Amino acid sequence: MWAAKRCDEGILWSRRGEATLWYSVANMAQDAPLTRVEKLALRFGELANEDPRGKWLQTRFLRGVSYVWVRAALANRMLVEGLDDLMQLRPETGVMLVSNHRSFFDQYAMLLACYMGPVPWARSLYFPVRSNFFYDQPLGIVVNAAIAAGAMYPPIFRQAERRALNEDALDRMVEIVRQPGNVLGMHPEGTRGKGPDPYEMLPAQPGVGKLALLGRPMVIPAFILGLGNNIAQDIAWNFGKEARRERAVITVFGPPIDFDDLLAEKPRPTLYKKCADRFMAEIKKLAEREKELRADLLEGRISDDDPRWLDNRPVGKLYAREGRA
Repeated sequence: MWAAKRCDEGILWSRRGEATLWYSVANMAQDAPLTRVEKLALRFGELANEDPRGKWLQTRFLRGVSYVWVRAALANRMLVEGLDDLMQLRPETGVMLVSNHRSFFDQYAMLLACYMGPVPWARSLYFPVRSNFFYDQPLGIVVNAAIAAGAMYPPIFRQAERRALNEDALDRMVEIVRQPGNVLGMHPEGTRGKGPDPYEMLPAQPGVGKLALLGRPMVIPAFILGLGNNIAQDIAWNFGKEARRERAVITVFGPPIDFDDLLAEKPRPTLYKKCADRFMAEIKKLAEREKELRADLLEGRISDDDPRWLDNRPVGKLYAREGRA
């Protein structure tokens, strides 16, 4: 059971005799130049992700509401390789899922794959986002609530004067990835790649390396390609005749990345960048495998009854049940 009590710094949540200190974003916002909308968004994020009751409700929403419509909208055209290998993993820490970033909907597609595995260690989900839109506009709060039940958290701010909030967010993410059952989705590029070549990725940002070295999670790479940024068009493609050919969404999951050798080095910015570059190198390897799969698909060497198509997996359509550990 969880228990909570107030302290001067924020909120202290404890479970099974272990204590984790969360610095209240709402308290920090009093010292930062935040708008009323931003304070409201931050408070909602806290309630949905730090209060165990809120996180329980969020998980039920993701598994019982988001799963249903995302599956209906995308699963028919999703080919996933490496999912069965993920199901065999037994992480002793949280998991950080690192992937390329071309579409706003990349993380939703990978979430769907984990739920349809089902992957037993994907119990509590967190998707850090830039604060723009989701944390500074009323519509952004609504979208985060209606689609993800607040799982797009914690926010990362661009403004230098809000550096303290970003440092707090890093502390939060470190605690998240240390806890078994937690999954944190990250894009090492830091922003969407918008160039004409989807296989040409942006440089990795050091922040993801710093997070990995501080939190020491299991890091799993993935490459995904095929989604656009127009949700209506993507849904229409799911029901078109090319859904499992030209419009297929192919995802390749790789094995956990070994970065133990970097843990022995002195923490410094160049080391964080080196770690992030290693993650990106693994993602690029998976991109080459995706090219091979797409070529096989277009040449007709992957049939519609292939078990790698998500819709062919024998799982329920109305609720994403947790996998058995």
